[in-house]
Amino acid sequence: MRAEAQDHIDHIHAAMALVRRFLDWDRALRRLDELNNRVEDPALWNDPRAAQEVMRERRRLDEAIGATRAIEQEMADTAELIELAEMEGDEALVDEAVASLAALAARAEEDKIRALLAGEADGNDCYIEIHAGAGGTESQDWAEMLLRMYQRWAEKRRMKVEMVEYQAGDQAGIKSATLLCKGENAYGYAKTESGVHRLVRISPYDSSARRHTSFSSVWVYPVIDDNIEIEINEGDLKIDTYRASGAGGQHVNTTDSAVRITHMPTGIVVASQNDRSQHKNRATAMGMLKARLYEAELQKREAEASGEYQAKTEIGWGHQIRSYVLQPYQLVKDLRTGVTSTAPGDVLDGALDPFMAAALSQKVTGEVAEVEDID
Repeated sequence: MRAEAQDHIDHIHAAMALVRRFLDWDRALRRLDELNNRVEDPALWNDPRAAQEVMRERRRLDEAIGATRAIEQEMADTAELIELAEMEGDEALVDEAVASLAALAARAEEDKIRALLAGEADGNDCYIEIHAGAGGTESQDWAEMLLRMYQRWAEKRRMKVEMVEYQAGDQAGIKSATLLCKGENAYGYAKTESGVHRLVRISPYDSSARRHTSFSSVWVYPVIDDNIEIEINEGDLKIDTYRASGAGGQHVNTTDSAVRITHMPTGIVVASQNDRSQHKNRATAMGMLKARLYEAELQKREAEASGEYQAKTEIGWGHQIRSYVLQPYQLVKDLRTGVTSTAPGDVLDGALDPFMAAALSQKVTGEVAEVEDID
């Protein structure tokens, strides 16, 4: 069999093996049988909300199991067709079958990621919060580059993007900003981006054209709906109001309509300035705070399940998840998974899916890549 065809088959095998592992295949089959039996019980519909949960879980399992079986069967049939065509010397049929395998491998990758996005809040909208690290204008400019990167990523996925909070830098860039991304599985994809991002480049702000290293942090948390109850003691909150500002003078108010809320027990700070109404900004900020507290609980559960915990850390050396080098060479390298790109311009224009897919897969396998940082 052609090496190209075998490569596609190996890729499909790996993707489906990960899905089976994630689903805990035998348990998933038993669970689907249980759910099918429950759906046939008329008493289930006495509680419509519980019935909807059962139907949602059943649909998710049925789709994941069905898609996995379909891809594996199609792969086997196509591999058999290639062997027969090679025996008969029909090169045109071999070419057609190899092309089908390539398309199937791409579909397997999509189905793998779709199956991995089954976390409690993965289907929710999300907030993406960006903060410049130490380093003044350099880091603030880098933070704005990251802001644009996530805006472009969300737009490529046809998500709706809103600017919730924006603090301009002293000379250029931003001190901080918060995006609200609305779209299918927004949190599921973007949650892998939380961490410190490092940039190495020739500084446009250095007259001596020296290389500079800058850091900015990204924090992603899900939007929560009214069905999730988060209790907050008003006495634990410090609420500040200030005058809103925005890029290019946008959203500049003449009143202190922007709201910043600090949750004293955890140190979590959220802010909203998107609306001219202080009341609406406060409501938005409270929603963000509840989302942050909920995300912290999700992280705690995941940490307890894996026996690990990675806290939010300082924005600097030793804590970065990804390095972006623009000079003297071009390279983006994820320090968790080892995934690289030699086209940082594309990455900074929103081409983040390969990094996100690898990080999602790593959460399932638990395998830690031994990756050296780049200079």
